[in-house]
Amino acid sequence: MPVLRRNLTAYGFLCAALLCFAVFAWYPMAREFILSFQSTNLIDPPTWVGLDNFSYAVSDPAFADAWLATLQFTFLALACGYVVPFVVAVVLNELRHARAYLRFVVYLPVMLPPIVAVLLFRWFFDPGPGLFNQVLGFFQLPGLAWLDSPTTALISLVIVSTWMNMGSATLIYLAALQNIPSELYEAAELDGAGIWKRIRHVTIPQTRLILLLMLMLQIVATMQVFIEPYMLTGGGPENSTVTVAYLLFQYAFTYQNYGSAGALGMMLMIVLLAFAAFQLRLTREDKT
Repeated sequence: MPVLRRNLTAYGFLCAALLCFAVFAWYPMAREFILSFQSTNLIDPPTWVGLDNFSYAVSDPAFADAWLATLQFTFLALACGYVVPFVVAVVLNELRHARAYLRFVVYLPVMLPPIVAVLLFRWFFDPGPGLFNQVLGFFQLPGLAWLDSPTTALISLVIVSTWMNMGSATLIYLAALQNIPSELYEAAELDGAGIWKRIRHVTIPQTRLILLLMLMLQIVATMQVFIEPYMLTGGGPENSTVTVAYLLFQYAFTYQNYGSAGALGMMLMIVLLAFAAFQLRLTREDKT
């Protein structure tokens, strides 16, 4: 009886979690799938239009530009947001003093509400009194139109995204690094391996699965970027920061074209599911 009661308690907590997933994740996904084949204003009864919503989205001139901007953002965000947290985690793992304090400093941006971080960087990027241009001016360098130039706007969003999200990735990498047996590093040091060889032959192989998992999670997250372009650039300048998620928002809440918004969301979800399935297959093969 005590075992049964304990299991019932566990099943009760599991049912609560499943209910939350059903209401806030699975139902919206199913509703979006149905909506992508309908034409509706959310007031009158919907009408089925088949693949018309998909045709409209694909034929939109902004469609290709949105995917291009999303892929560019994903590539740049991975170049910074995937490498930098791992390097920071390696540095923190090597430190012997003030490690707890530095962990808090690194994780602090994650605790800030996204709107606060975005407003902070809006001031940093200000072409007049902004902090970044003041720093450039201190070194006698010309200021940049960070958010007002198509050549720097996307890079500016990558900087914001990396700063906002690197804390969580750093702590995950740090936890993985601390699980590496110290005997491996001692053996490498006895063989005369320096810091770079220890990272190459011990650290990276021992954290390979975590690196693959974080790569998948970060690609899925960065391809859905919305807050940064919405709050900082509004898709500009010259639509250079209109991502797929931002275009979906425009379809739904600017043009009230909910069907095409659902179709675009389904296309994004299919791409992410295909990548996730491929990544999981690589991870499973790596385990074997």
